[in-house]
Amino acid sequence: MTPNNPDNRGRGWLSPIVHLSNNWISLAGVVLVTTATVFWLFLLPITLRGETENPYIGILAYLTIPAPFFLGLFMIPMGIWLKRRREGRTGIRPIDTGGLRWSNPELRRLVYFVGITTVANIAIASQLSYGAVNYMDSVTFCGQTCHTVMQPEYMAYQNSPHSRVECVKCHIGPGASWFVRSKLSGVGQVFAVLLNTYPRPIPTPVHNLRPARETCEGCHWPQKYGEDRLRVITKFAADETNTPSKTVLLMKIGGGNNGIGIHGTHLGPGVQIHYYSDESRQNISVVQYQTPDGKSVEYAAPDAKPDRSAPPRLMDCMDCHNRPSHTYDLPEKAVDREMTAGLISPTLPFAKKKAVEILKTGYGSREDAARRIPAAFAAYYQQAYPAVWSQRQADVKASGNQVLAIYDRNIFPAMNVTWGKYPNNIGHEDFPGCWRCHDSSHTAKSGAAITQDCSACHNILAQDEKDPKVLKDLGVTEARAPELR
Repeated sequence: MTPNNPDNRGRGWLSPIVHLSNNWISLAGVVLVTTATVFWLFLLPITLRGETENPYIGILAYLTIPAPFFLGLFMIPMGIWLKRRREGRTGIRPIDTGGLRWSNPELRRLVYFVGITTVANIAIASQLSYGAVNYMDSVTFCGQTCHTVMQPEYMAYQNSPHSRVECVKCHIGPGASWFVRSKLSGVGQVFAVLLNTYPRPIPTPVHNLRPARETCEGCHWPQKYGEDRLRVITKFAADETNTPSKTVLLMKIGGGNNGIGIHGTHLGPGVQIHYYSDESRQNISVVQYQTPDGKSVEYAAPDAKPDRSAPPRLMDCMDCHNRPSHTYDLPEKAVDREMTAGLISPTLPFAKKKAVEILKTGYGSREDAARRIPAAFAAYYQQAYPAVWSQRQADVKASGNQVLAIYDRNIFPAMNVTWGKYPNNIGHEDFPGCWRCHDSSHTAKSGAAITQDCSACHNILAQDEKDPKVLKDLGVTEARAPELR
C-alpha cells in the first residue's frame, strides 16, 4: 500500500472508520446515545403536548437525557481519534476495505449510515436543546423544581395579579445577555440547594434584579395617563357580629407626559429620584430629586450619614411595587379579604377574632397547621356556640378551611417565612412604605420637607363607615372597585 496511490488518499481517516470505532470509548458513546434516544422517544408524546405540569418529568426530559446524549456524541469521535493515534504510533494499520470509490459497497453503506444518523442526531439534539431552554424558562421549572426553596414565592405568585405572566418575563426579560447572566447565576443556586446552604428565608430585595424599566414597561406604559381610581377597603371588627366598615379612597394614579399624580411625580418625563438607604431599602436616609427642568434638591433625614462611597440607587417601579407578584398578607387583612368575598362567613359570631387568633398561633409545620387549624375553628363553635355548630356545620367547616388556606398562602416554616417577613411598600398601613420618604422629616437645606399630605396621593371619600353614601351616589359596588394590592 503506497501513500501516493490515489485510491489510498484519505483512507487513513475514512476507510477504516469501522475498525477504528471498535474501541470501548466509542462503544460506550454509542450505548449512551442509543439509551438517551430510546428514553427520548418514550417521552416524546409528553413533550410534544407542551409544558409538563410535573417538574420531575421535565427534569428527566429536558435536563437529564441531554447530558448522556451529548456526552455519547462526543465520546464516539474521541474514541476513534485516540485509537487512530495509538495505532499510528505502533505502526498498525487497518485492513484494506476496497478503496475510496463509490462503487465500493462498504463505502456507500458507511456514507448512508453516517448521513442518516447525523440527520437524526441533529433533529434529536435540536429538540432536546430547544426543549431544555424552554423548560428552564417555564413556570413549572422556576416554581416547583426546588420545591422547598421556591414554595413561598410560587404560592404567592399563583395568587397574584401576574399569575398568568411567566416568571422569566419579569426576572429575565428579553435579550440574550440577561438570559445568560441568569443561567450563570442559577448554577450557584443549584449548588446551594444541593449542599443545603441556601438562605432561609430568601433575602430581599434582590440586588442583581434587572432594572424594572426594562421589564415592567414591556406591559405597563409609563407615558399613558392613569385615571384616578376608587379603592374600597373593607374591614371587620373583632366583635360578635364582625361589624363591617368601609374606607373609600380616590387614588391619584396620574402619570403620562404631564407629570402629575403618583406616577407622574415619581417617574414622569425628566424626573429622576436617587436615594441612599440600608440593604433592606426600608430605611431611606437621603433623597435626591431632579425636576423635569434639571434642577436637583436633596432631602435628608435627621442625623443621616449615608455611605456615599457607592452611587445612590435610581428609583424605579420596584421601589414601591416591591412585591408585585409575591405579596404576603398580614392575618387581619387576609381575613378581611376572605370575609369580604364571603369565603369566611361574616355571619358566624366572632369569626374575625377567632380566625386571626388561630392564624397567629405557632405551628411546627404546614402539616401540623393542616391538622390543627380547621379543627380549632370548628371546636370553638362546638364549645362556645353549640346551636350555631348544630345548624351550620357546613359553613363552619368551609370557613375553617379558608382560614387554613390563608395560612398556606403566607406561612412557610421550612423557609422561616412568618407574618410580616416580607414588607410591602405599597401604602403605609402595614409597613412604612410611602412614609420611608414621605414622613415630613426628610428636609432640604432650605427647610422644605418631602410632604406627608394625604391629599398628595389620594382623597379620602369615606373612612371606616358602615355604608358609605359616596358609593351609593356613584353607583359603585365592591365588585367594580376592589382593593388594590
